[in-house]
Amino acid sequence: MMDKFRGWRKSQYSNSSGACVEVAFAADGTTGIRDSKQHGRGPVLELSPRQWTALRDAARRGALDV
Repeated sequence: MMDKFRGWRKSQYSNSSGACVEVAFAADGTTGIRDSKQHGRGPVLELSPRQWTALRDAARRGALDV
């Protein structure tokens, strides 16, 4: 099966301990989020455009306890 997400990018806030997430976007508008330590073999969280916007905006506001 072909991966629907292309151009995975690692967060600019990644650290040297490997605690990183990667994000990619699909042609249908969904966003994929995955753990970079899984080297592309782990699960992918798929978000709708509305869900991605809400998550991104909450992170930018510092509203997430991460």
